[in-house]
Amino acid sequence: MAELNKVEIKVQITSEIDKTEKLIQEYTELTKPVEPENAIGRISRMDAINNKSVTEATLRKAKEKLEKLKFALSKVDDDDFGRCISCKKPIPLGRILIMPQARTCVSCSH
Repeated sequence: MAELNKVEIKVQITSEIDKTEKLIQEYTELTKPVEPENAIGRISRMDAINNKSVTEATLRKAKEKLEKLKFALSKVDDDDFGRCISCKKPIPLGRILIMPQARTCVSCSH
């Protein structure tokens, strides 16, 4: 992979890491325990608990993505970075920039 592309990829991955870390902070705030209050009724509290569960799942996915992004960033300078781990063909630059944590080409990802 050309050196210019590696610089571009590093910038994109770093940008995604920053965005993901901010989302994790927001999701962490939203997943704090739902306190029983006199102001919200039973149904509203149930909705809040359900919403908290959805947010917790989203938080887990964001943390997983962050780990993959950091791993990808640590591998950018490797000779085999940008090659599919299954078929060994080059992963298109567009896919790497959109999903820097992807380790397979589109064909092998199915």
